[in-house]
Amino acid sequence: MRKNKPLSSAWCAIISFTVCFLASVMWSEAAEPAPAAPGTQLDDPLRMALPPTIFAVAGIETNIYFDNVVLTLNTANYVFDVTCSKGKQQAERWTWIPAEADVGEIPLQLEIRDDQNRVVSRGNTTVNVSSTKSDKNKSLSLLLVGDSLTHASVYSQHLLDLSAKSGHRALTLIGSHCIEPTLGLNRHEGYGGWTAQRFATHYAETARQGDYAKRGSPFLYKQADGTVKIDFQHYCQDVNEGRFPDVMTIFLGPNDIFSYQDETIVAGIQEMLGHYDKLIEMVKAASPATRIGVMLPVPPAASQDAFGNNYANGQTRWQYKRNQHALLLAMMKRYGSRQSESIHLIPTHVNLDAIHNYPTEMVSPNGHVEMKVVRQNNGVHPSAAGYRQIGDTVFAWLASLNTLEIP
Repeated sequence: MRKNKPLSSAWCAIISFTVCFLASVMWSEAAEPAPAAPGTQLDDPLRMALPPTIFAVAGIETNIYFDNVVLTLNTANYVFDVTCSKGKQQAERWTWIPAEADVGEIPLQLEIRDDQNRVVSRGNTTVNVSSTKSDKNKSLSLLLVGDSLTHASVYSQHLLDLSAKSGHRALTLIGSHCIEPTLGLNRHEGYGGWTAQRFATHYAETARQGDYAKRGSPFLYKQADGTVKIDFQHYCQDVNEGRFPDVMTIFLGPNDIFSYQDETIVAGIQEMLGHYDKLIEMVKAASPATRIGVMLPVPPAASQDAFGNNYANGQTRWQYKRNQHALLLAMMKRYGSRQSESIHLIPTHVNLDAIHNYPTEMVSPNGHVEMKVVRQNNGVHPSAAGYRQIGDTVFAWLASLNTLEIP
């Protein structure tokens, strides 16, 4: 057999230099990607979903929970590095309680590094801090549309409480649904199990009475010719004496995308957003002045325990997280940068503690010990504290509207 002739020392030196040079270039490109524009993410495996603006208000805690803005099985495999002149970085979040002196815009950058200290993702956002002071002689009417997260009526009540406590302009919630009719103020259009498709297409004669699971959309009306039409003006005549709301928020997603798999989620999201668009168009056609807040879908509970308790073997936390994150990115792309149309993103997803603010129970870890351990027991419905964090985010966004021309 013919043997290969060994390379000379000169050739070895050339090859060694070339390999080192190429490695240094590859390292440089991996460690220092080009800066991302505010609100965008690099083409990285973590698919960062840092919103272009995070709303904050003086005196109320605001957070970025790291697991909520990336798609990974385990955030412990990465280093999260926040660059910001305000707040502090903790293990699972960046957190800050701004003061009145902080009112304004604060830039923030989030870099994520792997175990080789290479930057694999970088995003930029602006923390928009609003004042607690406003014109108390003015009022703001708000229509909340959503599923069970709105039906629970916790974040809606929190909005009323914050408005009364802070001295912001008086807040009036409108809607036909109130789970405590004796109170009357905590109103909305939130129904457990509902989807964007149901709000946009499902007609029933019992639109606002009886079992809410059997009701039709409150926005659909039968016309004289027998056809069914989505009619926001008619709705406002029925529930608000013909007045359009100053602001409307839409908080839908969990029921729309819950059962999809990777192979079907893209088509499923596009179908959902088609119905979502109908709700937006319904409002803009009747009342162009009404500002629409797109509440971005929140993450699930942090543990598979919660999904096992609710759905047995029917769904994993990871698959739902993948679906939720795909919807999150799609909604940011579709409804971002549309402020000129009075359409705004509300970054509800960044401020919810999926570890501590979902319901838990004390249970035995197995059948042979008497000790008890804490396990999460609800996959998609937060605890009261989690709902209040959602309310904090919406309230901060509403506070930012004080600088806009709302009658």
